[in-house]
Amino acid sequence: MRIDVAVSGGEAELRSLRDWLSRDPGARRGAHVELVQAEPSPGQMGVVTDVLQLITDNAWSAASFALALSTWRQTRPHARRITVRRGDLTVSLDGGDDEELRRLLDVLEPPTAPEPPDPDRDRDRDGRADGGEGR
Repeated sequence: MRIDVAVSGGEAELRSLRDWLSRDPGARRGAHVELVQAEPSPGQMGVVTDVLQLITDNAWSAASFALALSTWRQTRPHARRITVRRGDLTVSLDGGDDEELRRLLDVLEPPTAPEPPDPDRDRDRDGRADGGEGR
């Protein structure tokens, strides 16, 4: 999974976040983090900004990343707007409150497939599917 993170304040803020994540055990184990130039949006011309790009594997935890991001943000002298994008989903964090963190997790967590129905769940103790009495 690929995640792009943009931070207001420029490249210095992105480098600070990259360094912060490089010291986080969860990020080190589950994500490759690097500073790259963002791909321009469709129809966009002109300046291309830098983003922090995370390439994650199955061992990566979205909750750990959200916590690391929130903690890093609290260390900054000025509130920075953070924009996180995964595919077509984007969330902007302005204040770092619980609601923003929930929205961030919604963007980061890939949708889970519904569990298949359990055919044995509807059977009664005698093995009958309808739970009714025998004939």
